[in-house]
Amino acid sequence: MTTTNDLSQHSPELRAAARHIGRRRFLTLTGAAAALAFSVQLPAPVAASAAARGARRIADDPFTLGVASGDPLPDSVVLWTRLAPVPFQADGGMTAEPVAVRWEVAHDEAFTRVAASGETVAHPEYHHSVHVDVTGLEAGRVYHYRFRTGTWISETGRTRTAPAASAATTALTFAAVSCQAYADGYYTAYRHLAQDDVDVVLHLGDYLYEYAVNSAGGYRNYTDRTLPAVFNREAMTLEDYRLRYALFKSDPDLRAAHAAHPFVVTWDDHETENNYAGDTPENSVPPAEFLLRRASAYRAYWENQPLREPQRPTGPDMRLYRRLHWGRLAQFDVLDTRQYRSNQAYGDGAQVPGPEIDDPARTMTGATQERWLLDGWRASTALWNVVPQQVTFSQRKFDLTEPSRVSMDAWDGYRASRRRVLDGAKAAGVENLMVLTGDVHVGYAFDIKDDFDDAGSATLGTEIVATSIASGRDGADKPANWDTYMKANPHLRFYNGRRGYVRVALGERLARADFRTVPYVTTPGAPVTTAASFVTQVGGHGLTPA
Repeated sequence: MTTTNDLSQHSPELRAAARHIGRRRFLTLTGAAAALAFSVQLPAPVAASAAARGARRIADDPFTLGVASGDPLPDSVVLWTRLAPVPFQADGGMTAEPVAVRWEVAHDEAFTRVAASGETVAHPEYHHSVHVDVTGLEAGRVYHYRFRTGTWISETGRTRTAPAASAATTALTFAAVSCQAYADGYYTAYRHLAQDDVDVVLHLGDYLYEYAVNSAGGYRNYTDRTLPAVFNREAMTLEDYRLRYALFKSDPDLRAAHAAHPFVVTWDDHETENNYAGDTPENSVPPAEFLLRRASAYRAYWENQPLREPQRPTGPDMRLYRRLHWGRLAQFDVLDTRQYRSNQAYGDGAQVPGPEIDDPARTMTGATQERWLLDGWRASTALWNVVPQQVTFSQRKFDLTEPSRVSMDAWDGYRASRRRVLDGAKAAGVENLMVLTGDVHVGYAFDIKDDFDDAGSATLGTEIVATSIASGRDGADKPANWDTYMKANPHLRFYNGRRGYVRVALGERLARADFRTVPYVTTPGAPVTTAASFVTQVGGHGLTPA
């Protein structure tokens, strides 16, 4: 936890910059961009000769953080890398000059049949990150890609495009992942996921944690390396967040998963700060200071993810919610339940519900995003409507006594907002709704009920909660509260507290969810098993064991 005193001690530059931007009500988009300019300027036009010179000056392998792809469309996919010969230095071991980077996309791993190629510039203002939106590709195809700069060639990544919008696609397999606290253990689940046969990976948030990581890597307990002191403090500034991404992305298992599959990412709280809500920080710091921190966190997030230009933030604002399709089989409405939400009710945490959670003025998504979601459902022609988002959507009672406590940070704390979403799904005629969730470091399978307090009410969809990659350390198959949760929540069909991921196969008749878990993460090399599998039939509205 960070106190106001911590902020004063650890980030005087944040406080100094915040004095220039004033109170929140004066912080326009232009003002936010000006505030962020205290840390980073926007790139200027670059001559090709200057960028070429920058490439020739790189003496060591700049592709230490690997490659990634994301947000596949029928004719395009985003390719990502970042040049960082010395990733744990603030400048990544790069000089403050633009660098020319070549990219190639091929039909085969040997690159004998090149489908597209070109050159872009890695700008120092964006920490020498590269985002290439490759267009003109064939729909529903697997591709291989790589980058070149100077004499250096990156590892080869594998990606794919989505099927054509009108395609009668019969199958899609995706993985859902979340919550990868570096200090809590190894990313073993990613090593297994890299070898799994999935079309796309959905990251549901907490890709990064702002918390300090000590010289031994926390519970990784390194004996073969010593992490630098720059990680042993909470991330506050743009430099802090950039360095933290370098640490997380240096993990070989995460690199392998990114190289193997395209990712569709969304964030939760820890990419910025624990349990922040919209403009409201976790702790009592001036709003202007928090918004500058948020701007820094959002900037670093975009720089380090395979995202398109429309997602590039302006100051403390970033349009991350977006819609993707997989032929006529599935529509993905990727939500952001952090940036626009009302502050948590009753001081956050686990609380007995009160009238505030039913206040229709409070929102989890903000009015604009909520309207976008419901309009998208009304226009949807997909068989499956999938909603990748962050916090537990279904009711989750913590106690056997009534009234039971529930989480004020989850949708239980925003009950009026959830009611509007469910009513919108019913009004739009959404028959096969699947909500994907991260955040809680356990695996759950829920039936989404029209009335969670009436076991006989209609089931409107399913919620699949992906456990964490590492957060929470080793975990347990049956956490201490397992019996209580299963009895208090009859719509909860499965609960497991190990680390891992969920693999979901969507088809024309049913969807199948496999909860893939590893027995430990505090030491490397754990095997993976399937803890449980569930299916839901098209039009069936409910989960049954497979």
